Amino acid sequence: MQSPKPHPSIASKTVLMGEKKRIGLVAHDYRKIDLIDWADYNRDILMQHDLYGTGTTGGLIAEKLQLPVHRFMSGPLGGDLQIGAAIAETRLDILIFFWDPLQAQPHDVDVKALLRIAIVYNIPLACNRSSADFLITSELMGENYERYLVDYGDRLKSLSKEE
Repeated sequence: MQSPKPHPSIASKTVLMGEKKRIGLVAHDYRKIDLIDWADYNRDILMQHDLYGTGTTGGLIAEKLQLPVHRFMSGPLGGDLQIGAAIAETRLDILIFFWDPLQAQPHDVDVKALLRIAIVYNIPLACNRSSADFLITSELMGENYERYLVDYGDRLKSLSKEE
């Protein structure tokens, strides 16, 4: 028996995340060493997936891990926006973003937009090492996964009908 269609606020459609995930790696300056150390520790897992990173971070990870990393521009120069666009176009499955909660960023609006778009498109998101550890070691990392996507237009229409 097929399960009933979820309410539009839960899902309008799904996107298949394959066994080989497309992982975005981003870190602010004071968190780059932590992300690089984390990536090095998890190299065996990361090498099974496709890696993407903003300019400097992606370059540092590629150099340290000796793995290919598709590099976008530096975050402040548009890399955060490019990562966000890749999420919106369903070209990224996961975002590991070690952001610095103690330092204001000149591109803070872009940072908030990137976090927001990760939520809108319901991708797994880790903003610190503990979350990244739990995410990367999940049994779902090596499996196909149907990720729900919400069509917020349909959601807004359905909510206005309920009023």
